[in-house]
Amino acid sequence: MNKTLYNEYVRILNEELLPATGCTEPIAVAYAAALSRETLGKLPERVKVLVSGNILKNVKSVIVPNTGGLKGIASAAAAGIIAGNPNNKLKVLAFLTDSERKKISEFLNTATFSVEQSRTDCAFDITVSAFHASDCASVRIAGHHTNVVSIEKNGVRIGGENNTTESDAGFTDRSVLNVKNIVEFADSLNIADVQDVIEKQIACNTAIAREGLKNDYGARVGKILLATRGNSVFNRAKAFAAAGSDARMNGCNLPVVIVSGSGNQGLTASLPVIIYAEELCSSRDNLIRALALSNLITVHLKTGIGRLSAYCGAVSAGAGAGAGVCYLHGGKYDEIAHTLVNALAVTSGLICDGAKSSCAAKIAASVDAGIMGMQMYESGSQFFGGDGILERGVENTIENVCDLARVGMKETDEEIIRLMIKNI
Repeated sequence: MNKTLYNEYVRILNEELLPATGCTEPIAVAYAAALSRETLGKLPERVKVLVSGNILKNVKSVIVPNTGGLKGIASAAAAGIIAGNPNNKLKVLAFLTDSERKKISEFLNTATFSVEQSRTDCAFDITVSAFHASDCASVRIAGHHTNVVSIEKNGVRIGGENNTTESDAGFTDRSVLNVKNIVEFADSLNIADVQDVIEKQIACNTAIAREGLKNDYGARVGKILLATRGNSVFNRAKAFAAAGSDARMNGCNLPVVIVSGSGNQGLTASLPVIIYAEELCSSRDNLIRALALSNLITVHLKTGIGRLSAYCGAVSAGAGAGAGVCYLHGGKYDEIAHTLVNALAVTSGLICDGAKSSCAAKIAASVDAGIMGMQMYESGSQFFGGDGILERGVENTIENVCDLARVGMKETDEEIIRLMIKNI
């Protein structure tokens, strides 16, 4: 593989596979709040949070980790202000104590909080302003979860990168990704180049999945799948991915290694591949190659959609997982391309109505579609270009799906947000 392109793919994996504690949108709010408290230099009396509609959607119903079950934007901001360590970024709330949890609840009752929807064109936009007497500190994060674009104190800009998109934030250009080159990358991969980040993904994501299967988190989708549908590898792949989401969406403090800025996508892209590798007795090196492929395909599918949209990200990650499982079975470009097209034909259009317990069920459905896409092609069956939004050639189909999600579902996103926040 071309060395320059190879190195770009390695960088993308290192940029994407990051550990995070809790759902990443409330964590981003907490991170901005922790920075605002640090900038203010004292405990605020009043806090104003201005967020885009997609942030409202993704924070409304999910438990903020380590808070004892608190939900919502004000709770995330309060946790960041009272106990968040901004140096830990996506693990900003990873190390809270019982005393700090008590102080968070007290602060929510004593300080004044206001939450408003911004009218920005940026789908990912958070501004937390903290006030004490005549002093004010304001922090804006935009484009992605840790992209601090502005830090101000008393109206004077003192920090931030002033970049509101991922491409402006120093990330490797994701347009270099395509399915053919991703397969070639997996085949030629020097395991040592990505071993640390992928081994961390295996360890963290397996641990939280086992936690979800052991205890009663949320709607218990993973546990129910195992109890009602048996112990086949196909069902275990769905159940483990769902159980990781069960735990993560409902307050589990264990970290998840994310992809495309999402813990749920990180779980979906990795756990089915891990479960199939165990079943097939795959070598560790082959598992790492398959996970590199699954993660990169997930990122490729999400790049043209954007990090936040009305299109459920589990669909992309489920298709990526199907491709990773196909790779473990010896699949090459043709088999993987057909797996992706088959999977995308089934679940594209699944909506994202925020982070919450039902994400686990959507993950199970997306993993089902991804693996079924492989099984269809193995059985000599497939969907064809011209069937609905499918077009001849996997990259053409991916482009159509991205247009559907980014352009066609824009009004859907607005209506989802309206329905979700009308009673806030």
